[in-house]
Parts: sequence; C-alpha cells; structure tokens
Amino acid sequence: MLLRHTLRASAAALVLLLPFAAACSSSASAESSSDVSSVTLRVGDTGWKVSSAVLKYAHLDDTPYKLKWSLFQGGDQQLQAIRAGALDVAYSSEIPPLFSAADGKPNFKVVAVQRGSTLNQEVIVPKGSKVADIAGLKGKKVGYVQNTTAHYFLYELLKQAGLKWSDIDAKPLLPNDGLAALNGGSIDAFASYGTSITTAHQQGATTVGSGADILSGNFLWSARDSVLKSPAQRAAAADLIARISKAYAYVRAGHEAGFAKITAEATHQSFAQAESDLVAGQKQRPSQARTVGADEIASQQKVADAFTELGALREHLDVKSFWTTELTADLKKAL
Repeated sequence: MLLRHTLRASAAALVLLLPFAAACSSSASAESSSDVSSVTLRVGDTGWKVSSAVLKYAHLDDTPYKLKWSLFQGGDQQLQAIRAGALDVAYSSEIPPLFSAADGKPNFKVVAVQRGSTLNQEVIVPKGSKVADIAGLKGKKVGYVQNTTAHYFLYELLKQAGLKWSDIDAKPLLPNDGLAALNGGSIDAFASYGTSITTAHQQGATTVGSGADILSGNFLWSARDSVLKSPAQRAAAADLIARISKAYAYVRAGHEAGFAKITAEATHQSFAQAESDLVAGQKQRPSQARTVGADEIASQQKVADAFTELGALREHLDVKSFWTTELTADLKKAL
C-alpha cells in the first residue's frame, strides 16, 4: 500500500512539473537558436562607416540585435582588435587575417566573403614625373602601405615587369603619410588605395600600374570563435552580412545618386567623383555576400604564398586552417 501511494504521489508531482519543464526547454531552445534580441555585435569598419551608412540608406539598419560600430584605419587593426577581444566581427581584404593567424593561434575564423570593387588600387606618380610604367620604377623610391593589398599588387606588378622587390627602394608608409611624401618629393611613386588615390589624382598624380585585375575582389568577414559558439550570435552575424549585401543591391537598383551624395560628404570629394567611382565599382564587381567555398580559400592561399616569398610571412601558412563553414547555413537562410 505504501509503495502504491508513493508511486501515485510521484506521478502527480511529475504531471505538475511537466508544463514547467516544457516551458524551460522551449525558452532555452529559443535562446539557443533564434533569440537575437539580447545580442550586441561589436563590428569593425574601415576608412569611414560605409557599412553602417549603406544599411541606413537602404532602410535596413533596424536590426533585432544591437550593433556597436568601431572605426579603424585598416583591416589589420580590426583583426588585432578581434585578437584582443575588443571586436566580434571584422571586415577586411584577404591580407589582414594572414598576419593575425601567422602565430598559429588565431581566435577567429573567416566565415563569409563579400565580393567588392578593386578599383582605386594603384601605383601613382606625381604630376610632372618622367616615370611612365612599372619598369620605370627600377632604382626609384617607392612608397607602399605595408601588409595590405597595396603591398601585394605592387609586388605582383614588379614581377610582371621583370623586376624584383630589391630593384626598388621600398618605403612602408601609411596612406596619408605616403600622399604627403609623394607631393613633397621624398618618394618617386606610391602604391595605395581608396581615398588616398582619389585625392592624389585631384592633385595631378597619374597612374603607372593598377591592382584592379590582380586583386581577387574577395573581402573577408571574420568572426571570433566565441561568436561561432553562440547560435544567437551566429544568427545575428549572418543577418548583418546578408543585410549589407541586400543594402548594396538596393543601391544598384537606381539609388546610386543618393548614396554617392552621402559618400561625397563623408570622404570630402565632389559628388561627380563619388558617383562615378560608385557606379564604376559596382559595375566591375557588385558588392554581394558569398558563403565560404574552395575557390575563395585558394585565392587567399595564393596571396599568403606571395607574402611568404616576400619574407613578410616567416613560413608557409595553410589558410584553410582558419576558414569555416559554420556560418553557411545561417547565411544562406538570411540571404
């Protein structure tokens, strides 16, 4: 009798607990899979806050999660911030992750690719220069932005012209410093990108070499390992990447002029120049997100091998070790 009474009491208690257990399970499931409302993503941007600006312009900035944007001078600084735990998601060319992973202990993975323009990636000479091509740089003082796309395409352009890196007097300089050095006559040419190239042309500089067809146009989204361990943060990161891709599609759908105006104001250039660069860039390689694939990994491996040849990387780096498809399902769903 006692055993029967105990069993009946236990069963009754279990019935009472089942709704509570189900509610807890449901809550945990929502938090682990789709509840992004408590997520705050710390995201990097370079130059000016173009990613946040394009989201706002396309009316896609009302995210169900919070975004904390930080501005950096280069993608290398974004990856340094990820390594230091100060950033969750970084956006860069193929190059910064190479140097951030070179010690074999990266705390991040490349999770997606954003195709983008490779225009305004050039080797320039000042007004009045007698240098007409890359071959003419032999023995000259050439500035370049170290460990960036400029470093890579300058190296490749020299190879195409039959020159070695040692055939030039290479001077590592930041974009603004390099532009000042070019105008001041302390260097004969400068390999750079972005607004520094636009400004140089406005000041009379001419192009002797371009990285447009050397660079892949693959720009990488990297995420901290801690982001990948959280289903909610993964979902938020994928949603952000997809939103930026959709925002650029909105710009291309007849809204170039409005975004060119925003760009011109942010970069202190003329509206005509900003619109021309925007239209040309989107025509060359439309900005759009892609999931991780073998071709994208192989592209970065080629760049890594070039930096190994240069001696910038001390030893061979197997780049696939810090790529992952962990965000692919979420990104496909968000796109």
